[in-house]
Amino acid sequence: MAALGWLTPRRRSATARSVLAGEASAEAARKSSQELEELTPAPAQPGTEEKEKEPAFPVLGDDRAAAFFDLDNTVMQGAAIFHFGRGLYKRKFFETRDLYRFAWQQAWFRLAGVEDPEHMQDARDSALSIVKGHRVSELMSIGEEIYDEYMAERIWPGTRALAQAHLDAGQKVWLVTAAPVEIATVIARRLGLTGALGTVAESVDGVYTGKLVGEPLHGPAKAEAVRALATAEGLILPRCAAYSDSHNDIPMLSLVGHPYAINPDAKLRKHARQLDWRLRDYRTGRKAAKVGIPAAAGVGAVAGGTAAAIALHRRRR
Repeated sequence: MAALGWLTPRRRSATARSVLAGEASAEAARKSSQELEELTPAPAQPGTEEKEKEPAFPVLGDDRAAAFFDLDNTVMQGAAIFHFGRGLYKRKFFETRDLYRFAWQQAWFRLAGVEDPEHMQDARDSALSIVKGHRVSELMSIGEEIYDEYMAERIWPGTRALAQAHLDAGQKVWLVTAAPVEIATVIARRLGLTGALGTVAESVDGVYTGKLVGEPLHGPAKAEAVRALATAEGLILPRCAAYSDSHNDIPMLSLVGHPYAINPDAKLRKHARQLDWRLRDYRTGRKAAKVGIPAAAGVGAVAGGTAAAIALHRRRR
């Protein structure tokens, strides 16, 4: 921590918590990914004809590159932790007044389209108090059910197509989210991704204590998690890609050589345009006002974005 000596004690403490959260998330992500690899058969190698049609980016066979996707409002409409809370309520984990708070936070998130630190912190505190004393394995099992009930239909097809392009190129794809790492891992597995970096809740002998390891994986902590995972995996960050909707993830986006603003909030859109980052908006199906979207965001992503727009239109009628 000598390099942090110039910071005030308060800033130094916050930075140390971000580093701790990031390292803990990276360790948990690698462990879950290794377990998943043991259960997943190796994908078939594309034929010569398919290889010739591969886009210039992602680079086919570049195993020193990977892709990092924010979850809330980037891969999935809304916030995973709110959907998770809804599922826990259905299973009598907490009372009606808590559900109303979750519902209000989710409604605000959907209307504003951005993360509010106070709302997100309140949701995390509520979740920690709710899961305290429960077994990690129990929450993982319930997470599978909640994904089917509330999350599966909220995946943005366009963003899913972008992730698949990296997988098809032989690269690893990780979710990076403030949601609990166990829930994030369930979502990653159901989407066929490599694994997930998420907030690590402390557990002893497989039982949640109601505390966090470090802090929520948000803002600078996400960047620390990606940096730690890249070091452990031998990745070259300038060859990696990252995707997010929120200006809070600018630290993570700035780490990689291929940053993307997906369904961006106003601050991220402005920042991305200033730095000539790639933009893509699936909320309306329109092409973002940024030229040069790579081939990875080609036909499949456009079709996905159009399908998402049609689905949203039908829901609103």
